[in-house]
Amino acid sequence: MIPWIHLDTARIPGGGELRLMQRGTEFSIRLGQNELMNTRLFTSEEALAQLVCERLRTPRPQVLIGGLGMGFTLRAAEALLGPEAAITVAELVPAVVEWARGPLSGIFGDSLEDPRVTIHEGDVAALIRRSRQQWDAILLDVDNGPDGLTVEANDALYDHAGLGAARAALKSGGLLAVWSSGPDRHFTERLRRTGFAVEEVKVRARAGGGGGSRHVIWLARR
Repeated sequence: MIPWIHLDTARIPGGGELRLMQRGTEFSIRLGQNELMNTRLFTSEEALAQLVCERLRTPRPQVLIGGLGMGFTLRAAEALLGPEAAITVAELVPAVVEWARGPLSGIFGDSLEDPRVTIHEGDVAALIRRSRQQWDAILLDVDNGPDGLTVEANDALYDHAGLGAARAALKSGGLLAVWSSGPDRHFTERLRRTGFAVEEVKVRARAGGGGGSRHVIWLARR
């Protein structure tokens, strides 16, 4: 078996470290013993963009993606959105953007050079709080889901105040989409109490639909 190689470590604002690992052509980003993402398991991250894009109602959508990761959601959105779209990607950890342009450049290709894309190095929650009816869609894949894992402050994205801020940041009829590693009945209820119309979709993590974890995506319309 090919051993894993530790390529780099990145400090997370507020505490904790991300590690970028490589084994042959496979890459992994980990927090402690938890694997956050892997280049072999990406179907649900792509589905996050696909499910939103097929529901957008405007030819010139303003889209905010929370979390760059390995770029699966971004690249899926680029492939599906038209030339008039504008995509902002908010990434809290600057090193993740550096990895995209360095060790992971073979995966990202020229996706970061797309003229429709703006990279915002900062907290997506703060960006959402500053926005008022600005976005046609907000896609959140910044943690393990509503049950935060990497940064405790991420929990504020998913509580009543955070969801209220996201709703205020969306245009009328806009979509909030949230990726999660698993179901969360209480989160579904919070979305509804905040005033969203909610759809919950289960998707596979692995391409082909055979095996792999079953992840959850919430689609909440303002």
